[in-house]
Amino acid sequence: MLSVVLSLALAAVLLVSAGMKLAAGPAGRAALATYGLREPLAGSVWAALGALEAGLAVCVIAGSERAMYATAALFAIFTTAQANALVRGRGGAPCGCFGSRGTLSRASVGRAALLAVAFAALPLLPRTALSTDEWLGVGLGAALVLIAALGVTVLALARELGTLRMSITPQGALEIPSEGPEVGGRTALAKAFGPLGEGVLGLAVFTSQACHICRALEPAVASFERDPRAVVRRFDEVEEAEAWRLADIPGSPFAVAIGEDGTVLAKGTFNSGAQLESVLATAERRRGALSA
Repeated sequence: MLSVVLSLALAAVLLVSAGMKLAAGPAGRAALATYGLREPLAGSVWAALGALEAGLAVCVIAGSERAMYATAALFAIFTTAQANALVRGRGGAPCGCFGSRGTLSRASVGRAALLAVAFAALPLLPRTALSTDEWLGVGLGAALVLIAALGVTVLALARELGTLRMSITPQGALEIPSEGPEVGGRTALAKAFGPLGEGVLGLAVFTSQACHICRALEPAVASFERDPRAVVRRFDEVEEAEAWRLADIPGSPFAVAIGEDGTVLAKGTFNSGAQLESVLATAERRRGALSA
């Protein structure tokens, strides 16, 4: 039973290595530069290594002793290549062991050597046929290991996603000087709002019935209609065509923020509620600068 379990475990290592190699893409292929291989040769070698590891994993699961010895020889080659690169001062460079993130070090060389010894010793272990109960036990153990690995993977992906979201700077509405009414100038749109209370902005939202983004953003616009900071007016491209013409609106969805005296404080094309919020935020900032 020990031989079967070890075969499955070592084959899993091969499959993980092959999968990570094939999923790494250009970054993974670039790791072969550590060993002096560059494109286009690196791409062919990278794909061949992934396919070879996957094929050997299947044969090891099937109990092929030749595959076990072949895998041991493959890891012996990996060990030699890493050791030579380490001697040449390439420590810390990508090692290409499992995708593109592993780095060359004494630990990576030792890991490759340990796997070479493990695969070489695998055929020497007695291999007996497993009973049904033993196969069920092996299957249950493998399932538990896979569930644990899946949990770790999900947590890692969640962490990466959180880091990515924190590193992305939120983009505001696209404000182009030549599009829409001039910022700092008076606009006839102010008539549509009437007298605005102190500290209240007028927010003109230009939409089109044929615009699917406009329809998707209707709930966001509706939420701003309940915002005490602003009075919102919608201008349809067909029904309020004259307002579109006077404001020189380039397309929808587009927003213009107006001060109490009818001065345009901010404008821009928006594709999300956050970008519409940025129009108000920019208007408030500029109004504060003008009153300072």
